[in-house]
Amino acid sequence: MADYDTIIRNAEVLTPEGLRPVDVALAGGSFAALLPRGEGVSEQTIDATGQHLLPGAIDIHFHIRAPAYPDRGTVESETQAAAAGGITTLFEMPISKPCCNTAERVEIRRAHFAEHAFINFGLYAAPGDLTDTSVQAMAAGGIVAYKIFTTPAPAGRDDEFFGLSFPDEADQMRALKAVAKTNLPIVVHAESAQLLALAEADMIDADLANIDSHLASRPAICEAVAVAKLLLMNIEAGAKLHIAHVTSALTVDVLRRFAGTSDFSAETCPHYLFRTHEDVRRAGVFAKINPPVRLQADQDALWQAIADGIITHVTTDHAAFSYAEKVGGAGNMVTAPPGSPGSEVLVPSMLDAVARGRISMEKAMALLSGNGAKRFNLPSKGHIAVGADADLILVDMNAKTKISPETLLTFARDVAQLYYGAEFQGRIQRTIVAGQTVYDGGIEGRAGWGHYVSPPAAATPADSRLSA
Repeated sequence: MADYDTIIRNAEVLTPEGLRPVDVALAGGSFAALLPRGEGVSEQTIDATGQHLLPGAIDIHFHIRAPAYPDRGTVESETQAAAAGGITTLFEMPISKPCCNTAERVEIRRAHFAEHAFINFGLYAAPGDLTDTSVQAMAAGGIVAYKIFTTPAPAGRDDEFFGLSFPDEADQMRALKAVAKTNLPIVVHAESAQLLALAEADMIDADLANIDSHLASRPAICEAVAVAKLLLMNIEAGAKLHIAHVTSALTVDVLRRFAGTSDFSAETCPHYLFRTHEDVRRAGVFAKINPPVRLQADQDALWQAIADGIITHVTTDHAAFSYAEKVGGAGNMVTAPPGSPGSEVLVPSMLDAVARGRISMEKAMALLSGNGAKRFNLPSKGHIAVGADADLILVDMNAKTKISPETLLTFARDVAQLYYGAEFQGRIQRTIVAGQTVYDGGIEGRAGWGHYVSPPAAATPADSRLSA
């Protein structure tokens, strides 16, 4: 009689105590035991000789927009791509058509994802009308967090951004205070609407088809001022504030100055850590992302912020548009669709940083998984320990990941030019969700396997400290 469903043998296993040469037993979708080499009996054995066994990535910033816009990808296509990229849980942002801004919309999206997802998923909601009744109802629906923008809704997309865009500072304060009552995080895309308008006004005679015009239209001061105001407001509001996709040295300096003043955290993304505006020039409109990819000095500051524990999360901001939409916007870099697919870049890029000695494996996986589980109060995820959910990846640090339209599974492979030709040291060999293989060089899972993840109701983690 087998003791376990599966035993993964001969890997180097990243545990909370560090890398250990143990075998890992899975049962009932959880980690059942960490065993001495060769011990235990199971129905299935996976030989992972020469590989690292790591917690699956928790991507806390992902846009599929389903069930709207299937021409940009579906839950099936994008969760399969995420699995191939080593992501076992993603948090879907509330931008859809219409916006996910009520408890009813949360339930509709939950049902859609539950039917189609290959990996675990959590949902963000927009705080909508900011009334306590509505905001609390969405929290009761099991969302992981709320999201707002400090910028106006893009032209023609009001229904996608209703209750999500709050360019007025008074409304931003109301949102912080309303969400604080739920004990859930509030994630903010922070750029000053007024300074963005000023920058665009200064470009009245600029060639907007030139890719440089995008960077000029969203200077770093726009991000830094918005972040500074939010952090100052949060001293009074007392929310669990999270700053999305930090891009600039100027914003890093703001985060440093406000350290310890309130409960806040910050993230950045691979396109800011591994690409600069010179790469954007080569990729053109396909590399237009808001906020923009900036200069080498900004990239250096982001890595230093990671080293110092100022930035504690790395996430994709996976945001795909169709090829036709991107090409159609090339004549105006200010209004062209912003976003790039990143589901299959996130983990390989950070493994490459480990291979190059820029960061330790322990810290990389804290940035990709453990810190997200702690910040968003998912105590059974983000670590390999008995009783935790068996969401994990096997990686070969001696193999390479090559990015091209032929290697990508995302529906948006034709707009991933920012990473075409990239080669990363380290490759995802297998992705396991709740104890079952969903990727092993190809997709093996099934639609609907992914579980809806929610924080314990009205609970505060016993230890929410992030790994700097």
